[in-house]
Amino acid sequence: MADRGCALEAVPLPAEVRESLAELELELSEGDITQKGYEKKRAKLLARYIPLIQGVDPSLQAENRIPGPSQTTAAAPKQQKPRPTNSRDERFRSDVHTEAVQAALAKYKERKMPMPSKRRSVLVHSSVETYTPPDTSSASEDEGSLRRPGRLTSTPLQSHSNVEPWLDRVIQGSSTSSSASSTSSHPGGRPAAAPSAAAATLTGPVAHAHIGVPVNSRVSSKIQQLLNTLKRPKRPPLKEFFVDDFEELLEVQQPDPNQPKPEGSQTAVLKGEPLAVGTAWPPSLLAALQRWGTTQPKAPCLTALDTAGKAIYTLTYGKLWSRSLKLAYTLLNKLTSKNEPLLKPGDRVALVFPNSDPVMFMVGFYGCLLAELVPVPIEVPLTRKDAGSQQVGFLLGSCGVALALTTDACQKGLPKAQTGEVAAFKGWPPLAWLVIDGKHLTKPPKDWHPPARDAGAGTAYIEYKTSKEGSTVGVTVSHASLLAQCRALTQACGYSEAETLTNVLDFKRDAGLWHGVLTSVMNRMHVVSIPYALMKVNPLSWIQKVCSYKARAALVKSRDMHWSLLAQRGQRDVSLSSLRMLIVADGANPWSISSCDAFLNVFQSRGLRPEVICPCASSPEALTVAIRRPPDLGGPPPRKAVLSMSGLSFGVIRVDTEEKLSVLTVQDVGQVLPGADVCVVKVEGTPYLCKTDEVGEICVNSSATGTAYYGLLGITKSVFETVPVTAGGAPVSDRPFTRTGLLGFIGPDNLVFVVGKLDGLMVVGVRRHNADDIVATALAVEPMKFVYRGR
Repeated sequence: MADRGCALEAVPLPAEVRESLAELELELSEGDITQKGYEKKRAKLLARYIPLIQGVDPSLQAENRIPGPSQTTAAAPKQQKPRPTNSRDERFRSDVHTEAVQAALAKYKERKMPMPSKRRSVLVHSSVETYTPPDTSSASEDEGSLRRPGRLTSTPLQSHSNVEPWLDRVIQGSSTSSSASSTSSHPGGRPAAAPSAAAATLTGPVAHAHIGVPVNSRVSSKIQQLLNTLKRPKRPPLKEFFVDDFEELLEVQQPDPNQPKPEGSQTAVLKGEPLAVGTAWPPSLLAALQRWGTTQPKAPCLTALDTAGKAIYTLTYGKLWSRSLKLAYTLLNKLTSKNEPLLKPGDRVALVFPNSDPVMFMVGFYGCLLAELVPVPIEVPLTRKDAGSQQVGFLLGSCGVALALTTDACQKGLPKAQTGEVAAFKGWPPLAWLVIDGKHLTKPPKDWHPPARDAGAGTAYIEYKTSKEGSTVGVTVSHASLLAQCRALTQACGYSEAETLTNVLDFKRDAGLWHGVLTSVMNRMHVVSIPYALMKVNPLSWIQKVCSYKARAALVKSRDMHWSLLAQRGQRDVSLSSLRMLIVADGANPWSISSCDAFLNVFQSRGLRPEVICPCASSPEALTVAIRRPPDLGGPPPRKAVLSMSGLSFGVIRVDTEEKLSVLTVQDVGQVLPGADVCVVKVEGTPYLCKTDEVGEICVNSSATGTAYYGLLGITKSVFETVPVTAGGAPVSDRPFTRTGLLGFIGPDNLVFVVGKLDGLMVVGVRRHNADDIVATALAVEPMKFVYRGR
């Protein structure tokens, strides 16, 4: 080194060249560049001065630069004397450099600052997963270097010169370095050698180099970056951010040893009361329509209201019968395609009617039944690319629908194509549109009779259902199921002729259809249909109609009860004393009970009797599952269940106290529908019967349920053909059950309790949570501001 130093000192080099050479020497001593890189850069710097140093021995330029032990263990010297400017800067000799490092260490000790850690080989096996990388702003651009740990053991350090700075901290095993000297940081107190070119490539087990800031010298940008990184505060363990999928799976599946487990005995199949024998039931719903249409033609069937609450039209049984006959005749005889009838028995027809026109919907529905066509009620499309139109289009396409029935007013409001015809909606099959207002229908000859006479096994209608994934499927309801449902509801609710029912619900589907369009006709009831546009303007309208029409029954949801509570202040002239049944269609929702209780507290002084409130539970697949009966119909007194939320999250029923915030209070939804058998099975896997203190899915075996998802054989079998089994694997019945999608249990007095829906079930780890519980919790905290106004 002396020879090379002398040769350079004999040549007058500019100050900037000397400074660059000094930095180059430092980078080599620190291991930031290889010997080859050093030689290349040094030769480039000295290229213009080559003639001046021709006498230099080339072998000296590639000499081994490992200093001796005496150099590395030298103590920090006193202040050095200034050197002449024309001589080589001796600060960057390895022995002087070591002294500068020791001086820096001593200085940092005095300031009591955290010391930078030693750079160690990535071959040292430390736990990488317990460290966290710093912010991406200072992280390496090659972020894949950590995600591919297998490459670290075989890649030289120079190819990882931009490795994440925090990795050095990981390998070191500490966020701060030891303040020990270089001699004490090695076993046996052996001196640390400066890194050679071989050590820089990590071919040995460990490559060492203290990396403190040398006194009065520049620091390479890479070293400075590492120092800045090490000064940052320690971050949370890496394991908190990154968990291997397999490890996570194992952690999720580990059961809590303290979690509650069902301890009761195995449940049995619960049998509902038998359908009344000897009752003069009509042989079919259409037979009932014909009977009332011909013998009681002036009896009111349906009253429609406008948005001001005024009755705009009352459909009599005679008008319903005659107009339905006209429609059936027109559909079968006046619609042709290429001189052949457009429709044949069993074809599906879409019903497109707004929620404000129950009269025309009822005519369209019964006209299809009389013509042996299958009505498919859907919502009115608002735009050509309505958000749900594609799903509805899938339903119409799978059902093979080619004709849509609507009214003149509704058709005028539909989007039009340039030709003036109704536009093609996104995802819909090609449709022909038929306006069924009276002037467009043809009166049948007197000797013409509709083909439909009895309640056969064929499909009566298809009701749409939207799943939680957003897909729309059609549930088929046979003529036999339709008739059985009407009979069961008549018996359960004690309906009688000429009773008045106020209906706030959607008359196209669910309970609004079953009570307000089907069962009402079987019993010659009068339905007052309240459009929801009126409810938005006047939430008390349904109560006012109950009062003015002296209605015996009302069909609402808990939201309607809640909104009427907000609007009832100052109302003194309303009375609910005529009601014998207030059917709460969403009584299975956890928040329904608070609406029922609050409504009773306010309106009990206005004639509402506590036993009148009748929650029920239903689903598109099973139709009505259970409904509470008033005491005069033989129903047991209502019950409440205060259940531990923690227990419910494990699918276990544990009675708790009402004082706690961690409880869910639910009400019974009454008894099983007449003629039905019910059981509760495990939610996942084989449908084993649940234990008495276990939450499961309610399954129904009845002639009054849906029969299939139209055209979807695969999911039909899993839902409509379930065979519950005992713990020993024996089937509980020789007939299949229908899954309701309702989660619940059978309580005292054989009352059904529902605590959630399968569609709203969220499984986190091994615990279950229900979307309805979130709403119930929000209502319990701040019902007015949090949920209803935010809706």
